[in-house]
Amino acid sequence: MNMLIRLLITAVSAYLLQMILSGVHFSDFTTTLVFALVLGILNLILKPILKILGLPLTIITLGLFSFVINAIVILIADYFVEGMQVDGFWWALIFSILLSIVTSVLSSLFIKED
Repeated sequence: MNMLIRLLITAVSAYLLQMILSGVHFSDFTTTLVFALVLGILNLILKPILKILGLPLTIITLGLFSFVINAIVILIADYFVEGMQVDGFWWALIFSILLSIVTSVLSSLFIKED
């Protein structure tokens, strides 16, 4: 049940952020649900691989390269999701940072940890 709630929180957050950010576009809410699902799969499969490959750069930049990894994952999700458009790397970076913040706040409000 928590996984479904997390998926909905991510979709709602992405939908709200696209209203604020002019460089991120979704055609409708269904597209944001698909985006949330694809993002979850990419975070499960691809992100650990990217973290391992980028570990030296992450250490050199004192962890800031992890933001770049998040932006890359957003751009890959943009490639796979029809009806989503991110206008460039910088928009993906800003979107990934804000998406992390908003989903974290909403998750703390709506998901109770046992």
